[in-house]
Amino acid sequence: MDTFLIILVAILAVVALGQIVRIFELSTDIKGGADPNDVTDKDNHIQGTLMVLAGVALVASFFWMVYSYSDILLPVSASEHGVQIDNLWDVSMWLIVIVFLITQPVLFYFTYKYRGNKAKKAVYMEHNNTLEFVWTIVPAVVLAGLIIYGLTTWSNVMNPDHSDEEPLVIEVFAKQFGWTARYAGSDNQLGNANVRFIEGTNSLGVDINDTKSFDDVITQMPELHLPVGRTVTLKFRSQDVIHSAYLPHFRVQMNCVPGTSTHFSFKPTVTTADIRKEEHVIQKVKNINEIRAAKGEEPYEYDYILLCNKICGAAHYNMQMKVIVETQEEFDKWMSEQKTFAEML
Repeated sequence: MDTFLIILVAILAVVALGQIVRIFELSTDIKGGADPNDVTDKDNHIQGTLMVLAGVALVASFFWMVYSYSDILLPVSASEHGVQIDNLWDVSMWLIVIVFLITQPVLFYFTYKYRGNKAKKAVYMEHNNTLEFVWTIVPAVVLAGLIIYGLTTWSNVMNPDHSDEEPLVIEVFAKQFGWTARYAGSDNQLGNANVRFIEGTNSLGVDINDTKSFDDVITQMPELHLPVGRTVTLKFRSQDVIHSAYLPHFRVQMNCVPGTSTHFSFKPTVTTADIRKEEHVIQKVKNINEIRAAKGEEPYEYDYILLCNKICGAAHYNMQMKVIVETQEEFDKWMSEQKTFAEML
């Protein structure tokens, strides 16, 4: 009943507003005044000027945002394929920016130049083959080239050549709200696993009857260790809902889908120790620590990170894991200190 009354009142309010406007129009006609709906040359001039000012503000705000937010961008890619991703991004963005800086000033200028004026009469143009050819063929050729470039990059990234080495196989297991890494052992083969096998301390559902799982290493700390300069294949599984494994510094993202396994291969090229020496990173850490110091918080240290890029529940924001890229010697030492799945049983 309340909903019906609200709708009825809204309808009556609209009708009443329409009647008030109509009364105002009739009173104007009776008094012989000018029609308030008439648009004068002065109105057109004011609107045209405002449009030019809006265009200037739009372009100025673009340059301001580029300057203001440049210090929070990601540093150089820390993976081999990430260079290709960054190149594709740069080409796409430069193309967009160039077109934006050409078309927007022209658009706002034409709005002012061809503003309404009763002394001028619009020219009727029915057809122009040259113009239509230019604005159809040129964008089509440019977009076709960009699409082909993008597909080529995608193919290279998703189908890397592993003929020179055997990738290190690591499973990344997702569940609300955390990540766990399982490394293939000396045989570099992960044992079978299924969420139906999850019981007690076997939180990943590893098949205890599969001998290939005996030498697997399940990390006890929320850390993912990767050797620099070696290709790794991350295999993703999810226990509950769809998650999205996102490693921004490596330009990697892959959905983790319940009931199936997805994978992504890449080669880390910059260690954690080396990325911390980048000038861009040093300045970023300095800015962050100034803010944290003002709040009385502990200093921040720059790390690679694995995030969930799907809104997977209430604690989605907290679903992250530290990623450490180190030398092969450091990685081997760390692995030797870990317990195998057989030792954990």
